[in-house]
This record gives sequence, C-alpha cells and structure tokens, in this order.
Amino acid sequence: MTTLAGLKVIDLTRLLPGPVCTWHLAGLGAEVIKVEDRGAGDYARTFFQTEIEKQQGQDSVFFRAINAQKKVIKLDLKSAQDKQIFLNLVPTADLVVESFRPGVMTKLGLDAHSLRRIKPSLVYCAITGYGSTGPWQKQACHDINSMAITGMLDQNRAPDGRPTLPNFQMADVLGGGVSAAMACLAALWQAGRTGQGSFVDISMTDGLLVHNLTAQVAVHQMGVTKGPEQDLLNGGVPCYNLYQTQDGHWLAVGALELKFWQNFCDALSQPTWRDQHWSLGQKVGGKQAQDLTKAVQAIIQTASRSTWLVRFEAFDCCVSPVLSLVESMQHPLFLERQVVKCDSKGTAWLQPSVKVSV
Repeated sequence: MTTLAGLKVIDLTRLLPGPVCTWHLAGLGAEVIKVEDRGAGDYARTFFQTEIEKQQGQDSVFFRAINAQKKVIKLDLKSAQDKQIFLNLVPTADLVVESFRPGVMTKLGLDAHSLRRIKPSLVYCAITGYGSTGPWQKQACHDINSMAITGMLDQNRAPDGRPTLPNFQMADVLGGGVSAAMACLAALWQAGRTGQGSFVDISMTDGLLVHNLTAQVAVHQMGVTKGPEQDLLNGGVPCYNLYQTQDGHWLAVGALELKFWQNFCDALSQPTWRDQHWSLGQKVGGKQAQDLTKAVQAIIQTASRSTWLVRFEAFDCCVSPVLSLVESMQHPLFLERQVVKCDSKGTAWLQPSVKVSV
C-alpha cells in the first residue's frame, strides 16, 4: 500500500504507543526511520524474548511485529556528532514522533520549536502518558495507570467486584498509538496545504478517557457507572451476553436490536421469548433479564460450539464464537482480508488493518 508514499517519518519512540503510531503510517506506505540510542535501543527488543531468540541474537516477536517495516539507525543524541546527524535528517522529514517525558527534548535542543526553525512545515508529535501540560506531565505512566484513572478498570469488574486486567493495552494502542496516527495525519494535511507545521500533543490517558463513550451515559443519567451485569453492554441483558457451550467453548450473542433478538429466539425455537427485550421494556439488570439469561444458558449448554454455529448460520442474529488469538490468526476472515500475513517461514503476522484502494 503506497497511500503515504513520499512521506518521511523520524521515529524516536520506544515500546508500544509511538511504534504503533508509526507502524500504521508505515503500513500506509510512509518511510519510517527509527532512531534508537546506541545502548540497549528500544526496550521492546527484549520484551517477551524467548531463550531461542536470545541464542540466535534475534529480537522479540513483540518488537519485530510493529517495527519490521522501519529503517533503524542508532544515535546518541547527547553526542554532538550524533546530534548533528539527527539534525541533518530533519530537513528531509515531514514528521517527527517522540515519546520522552516533557522537557527531555528541550534540554537536548531538539524540541518542536527548535526543529521547526529548521523546517517550518515539520509536524512534531509528542506522545506522553499524561500530556505535555498539566499537573501530571512529569509522572511516569504505563497502560495500567491510564486505565486506572480513566474509569476503565473500575467499570471492567468481575461479578465479585474485582477489577479485571485485560491483556490488551487499550491506553497504549488506542489512546496513544491510534490517536497519534490520526492527529498526525490531520496535522500533515494542514502542513501540506499551508506550509505550516504544528505541535501534536498526545496524552494516551486523555485518548483513553474520551473514548470511554458508553459508560458516560450512566454517569449523565445517574451520576455513577453501573456494576457488572447491571448495564446494557456488560451482561445486564440476555440479548447481549456470553454463553458457554457443552464442550466448554463460548458464544458471543450481540442481538442488541429487537430484530436480531427475535431471530435468535427463532433459532432456539423459543417464540415466547421474542418480546422479552430491553427495547420493549425489559429492565436492564432486572430479575426478568437475569432469569432469561440463565434460561438461554441452559439451552446453549446442551450442544457443542460447532453445532450451534451451524445452527445459527441460517439465522441473522449476531452470534459469533469466542476465539483464542491462535484461532483468530488462522481464521479465513482475517487471512482473506490480509489482516494476517504469513512470511516465507510460515510465521503469521498481524498487519495494519486500514485498507485504501482506488
């Protein structure tokens, strides 16, 4: 894909948020030069690294997955010679992305103001935990911290009330990486039209908070968020829930609209359930909803996942299997759409998902 062909990006970031941002840009055809320090480089090189990878001198899959398309150079930006090499790159670039704490690049004389004196059209993006301004700007931050203070951990609780920790870095990837890529493209569009660059201030915590859209409804209506199995999308209704099959697998039912729920009831041969739906007055999280959820579970557990999937193929009711990542990476949906690609060794890799064609 060459949509961004000719765009040159200097990537000073490490770990996940910044590299995900530039991974998306590289996937769209941008040339990304990844600048690492002369020591350990990007810490992600050794994150989740196996013993075999260590023995073979190979970087971790975690690192390779989002950095394979980038050109890597190593510089010590505290060294006058290496700093000049970096400065020589700036006039050739359209975008610089960094993820240091606020003030680090200023001390080096490589902040947005300094670099835009060299190239006025340059877009400079800083990705930080809590933003380049505000009372927490200097504080260290990881994904778990962003999820903690944005209400994400609080609203994702098990039925016993314990917050659950997802193995998906929502703040890093969504609040940081994707938000940064979107903002950078907007700033680059402006620079292309006006010749004027800009400073893009990305807080991965801000980005996570503003995307916490659904839970805001309860806050506006009640002043608090609802607990587990009390809200429309967290298990409070039978039409939008998870059910375990006879063989221990799970099905995700997303029959949120009445038409899908009624089709689902038809698939279960339960016509009397067709009008028991939140849109027709069923209380979300109420006793009727809870009892019906248990009744649906009793039916689903009588057959295997494969049996149910064959059955539901004839009904348009938003039912899908809960797959492991291994199963997902082998699924024809993602293989055909090339969200997953295999290299010459047969190793499967996830790819940037944006598709642009003419």
